Amino acid sequence: MAEVINLRRARKARARDAAAAGAAANRVAFGRTRAERDSAAADAERQARLLDGAKREE
Repeated sequence: MAEVINLRRARKARARDAAAAGAAANRVAFGRTRAERDSAAADAERQARLLDGAKREE
């Protein structure tokens, strides 16, 4: 015989897991300090300038 489960508890557990996954994604996206964001933006800009400077004119 299979184990009996409470469907309400299972549904709520699934919702909690989905909310936790969303929270983890938000922590990655928005959980950085202003200094970290500014540093990343400056690094991206520096890499773009370096790439543009390395292009050849044909």
